[in-house]
Amino acid sequence: MKLRKECTCPLEITHDILKGKWKPIILWQLKFHGRTSLSQLEKDIKGISQKMLLEQLKELREFGLVDKIKYQGYPLKVDYYLTEGRGHRIIKALEVMQEIGKEYLNEQIQKQ
Repeated sequence: MKLRKECTCPLEITHDILKGKWKPIILWQLKFHGRTSLSQLEKDIKGISQKMLLEQLKELREFGLVDKIKYQGYPLKVDYYLTEGRGHRIIKALEVMQEIGKEYLNEQIQKQ
């Protein structure tokens, strides 16, 4: 994932980091699970392939929002989690987005 080289506002960088269908959903799942395995994320996020999940986790790691722990032994075990700094701070923005989504859905239900 490449970030734009020139921007007029820091929000453009945040948009580049989060853009896509899956990243906010992955971050939201990590908020609730804490440390969790790839297989658990795959079960909880309907419609995402393992390849896409791995790609998105890699990008989130590159931007410092997510990290992972590799455990010794067999079978291979890896847990993903939100980073203490940026990972937990981005959740505040996602919580606001979640509330706006709820408000919009409620408005649409009331119109019916």
